[in-house]
Amino acid sequence: MNQKPGRQAAPSPATAQDAELAPITAMMSSRLMVLANLLKRGAIVRYKRLAGLSSVEFGLVASLGRRPPMSVIRLAEAVGMDKGQISRALAELVTRKLVAKEVNPRDNRETLVCLTKAGLAAHDTIVAGAQERNRRLLEQLSKDDLKLLLDQIDRLTDTAARMLADEKDLN
Repeated sequence: MNQKPGRQAAPSPATAQDAELAPITAMMSSRLMVLANLLKRGAIVRYKRLAGLSSVEFGLVASLGRRPPMSVIRLAEAVGMDKGQISRALAELVTRKLVAKEVNPRDNRETLVCLTKAGLAAHDTIVAGAQERNRRLLEQLSKDDLKLLLDQIDRLTDTAARMLADEKDLN
């Protein structure tokens, strides 16, 4: 094992439920993915109902937010998608008058996008919905529990980022 001296790995909590799961589904990372997927699926259903937006569309509207116009390339980087996927979704949002496109006055090779008044209303609906979902999810935790959870998530995120970098270095 590759552990630091003097540190022992925390034992895996064994529960009756864990014994019934396939080994990989009992792992913490799998449980976090299940939680993330449930939250994402709930958000998709909610924002389709409230704002008529697909998952890609609500991601774009949320990312554009109440910001100055941004380039399509910068938006693609912000949401972690390729420019082609972004362009198709933006075309639909422009057709629905939620997003406005214009040529960058400083560089005519670049297109800038921003939310319209209707897009801002959709954004505000998304933000309000996200706040409500977040409140409902976390209301069962005390302030101390929440702080501990967020600190642990930050630590795990840092470790996962280092693990990803290590994997990329091996390629």
